[in-house]
Amino acid sequence: IVKAMALIGVKRRGGSNMFRHQISTLAILLDYKIIDPVLLKAAVIHDLFEDAPSLPGVTRDEIVGLDADGLAVYELVMEVTIRTVNGIREPKRDYLLRVMQAGSGRARLLKLADRISNLTSLGFVHEVEFVRRYLAETESFVLPHAAQVNADMFRELADLIENRRRLLSG
Repeated sequence: IVKAMALIGVKRRGGSNMFRHQISTLAILLDYKIIDPVLLKAAVIHDLFEDAPSLPGVTRDEIVGLDADGLAVYELVMEVTIRTVNGIREPKRDYLLRVMQAGSGRARLLKLADRISNLTSLGFVHEVEFVRRYLAETESFVLPHAAQVNADMFRELADLIENRRRLLSG
């Protein structure tokens, strides 16, 4: 949690901050009675290397050295982090398909909880094109794989997509 606090100053489109998103992602996993300690720890810092990579303490060694789960937590966070190779950021489509098709069970669960959190906060975003694009990405690249990961999370994602689309048209 101390590592995740680095994200308090990182703003989100919906007006909140990234720290709250990390805690929300953790809470969603707990709500689904997922108590895997590696998955829960990774949820709290899953965006750290994307959104605050230059802050002190945001290194592989720092995360690995936190406790006995450190290496597994770090590897899971890296699995759900968008990759950058030679300064070129992984396309969002490729990233989502990589995680949802080839990711570990933990990575796919974490991505579903992350998307549920993001779709929930999407109700506070007023950039219509961004919302439409985000819903389309979720529907095309996450939802088709979600039922295999967790049927209840699939239903929540589908309901959130439908709700957000209704808000756009209303």
